[in-house]
Amino acid sequence: MTEPGDGGPVGMRWVPPGEFTMGSDHDYREERPAHRERVDGFWMDVAPVTVAEFGRFVAATGYLTTAEQTPDAVDYPDADPALLVAGSLVFTPPPGPVPLDDPARWWSYVPGTCWRSPEGPGSTVDGLAEHPVVHVSLTDARAYARWAGKELATEAQWERAARGGRDGRRYAWGEELMPAGVPVANTWQGDFPWRSDDPDGFSRTSPVGHYPANPYGLVDLIGNVWEWTASAATDSHGSSPSSCCAPNPARAEAAAHPRNTIKGGSHLCAPEYCRRYRPAARAAQEVDGSTSHLGFRCVSSHSEIAKQV
Repeated sequence: MTEPGDGGPVGMRWVPPGEFTMGSDHDYREERPAHRERVDGFWMDVAPVTVAEFGRFVAATGYLTTAEQTPDAVDYPDADPALLVAGSLVFTPPPGPVPLDDPARWWSYVPGTCWRSPEGPGSTVDGLAEHPVVHVSLTDARAYARWAGKELATEAQWERAARGGRDGRRYAWGEELMPAGVPVANTWQGDFPWRSDDPDGFSRTSPVGHYPANPYGLVDLIGNVWEWTASAATDSHGSSPSSCCAPNPARAEAAAHPRNTIKGGSHLCAPEYCRRYRPAARAAQEVDGSTSHLGFRCVSSHSEIAKQV
């Protein structure tokens, strides 16, 4: 194994082995119980995989993402066939205040949406090369990871990395909700979900690395986009986490479809609605689902990285 330091894999940082407190007994039910967990050391991508990086993967392989493929009616026998069209979930802010008990008020399944057209048909990724790629399913994230000679982090690895060695803190940066006047992550600023007052001017994703790195040299583990993990939604805790968005209407009846844990929160996390921009926080996503606020990054526990991207 390459030793930590300058000789490590390009674009990755070393997360040392150790024991830490995983989960929380003070916030959402699905984070309980807090418990001690130990992980071996591993390398982690500094940042979420970007649009540019994912584009290189697609150019090299001809890969077609889940959102670009028409769902097979056999997999969704209870779905309205008219809803089985290629697309993805897009955050669509309402024109004014709405009750916060129904995510369908600000989520829309938009046919034709994919990583290349993140806000629907006619939209592009022009100017977004260094933003996290979104509208990627677990299948897509795993395909990229295999191509890069890497893998996805387990939930325990991800949380260990996000804590940055600061065991026991409620938030990655300390006990405060957010340092006053100094945004340290891309989370919702303003009245969710209809008015964004982000002082940095990002109404959706932000370029990776715009906000400070944690003590391990990793950026954007909190906020910006949720990130896929390799762990099923019930691993390591006694209960399955809730979803972070409205379900795809074509798949709403497909309760048996497996879900994996996603971590980190996103630019849509707001204090009055979703305080999941904490290392312990977790949510669940159908493995074949994709959204405009969900991406991924990779890790490696191997002695060699098969391909640098």
